[in-house]
Amino acid sequence: MGLEAVLEEIREKGKKEADAIRAESQKDADRILAEANQKVAGIKGDAEDASAKQATRIVSQEISAANLLVKREILNTQKELLDDVFESTRSEIARLPESFHREAIKKLLSEAKKEIPRGTIHCNARDVATAKAVLAEKEFSGYTLGDAVDIDGGILIEGEGNELQIDYSYRTFMNKVWESGLKDASDLLFG
Repeated sequence: MGLEAVLEEIREKGKKEADAIRAESQKDADRILAEANQKVAGIKGDAEDASAKQATRIVSQEISAANLLVKREILNTQKELLDDVFESTRSEIARLPESFHREAIKKLLSEAKKEIPRGTIHCNARDVATAKAVLAEKEFSGYTLGDAVDIDGGILIEGEGNELQIDYSYRTFMNKVWESGLKDASDLLFG
């Protein structure tokens, strides 16, 4: 029995040591696991922060792109409206009565006479008869009527020998007015 008691004591001592080693191992495992959980939580937090920042940046970029697209569409629409107004104005001027075009040709020719006292005038086909009537007046005897040209109205004047030409077409005047007043018109119409 003495041997059995020694064996039992050794077993008990071995069991206690094994339990102590297991307990120590469990503490180490728990500590390592707690540290790992802390690292995971930190990494997870960093990843969430990074993804939130990335999402905010992407949303901001998308909003900026959308705003730019809307602004571009508004500007294109405004330009189309202004172009429509320009074309509408050209059409309305073309439909004015013959008396308007006669007076316009007389005034334009009087102005041109200061630079080109003699030469050939050209007008559109609609105004040929009107231009002939104006050229029949004594003050414009230095001018002859040339071929009809494709202009909205007004006249083109060529000096003798074609050394000097003046464009007094309606489109030229409208373009000057349009360019100088476009910003003001745009501000009035579109704020």
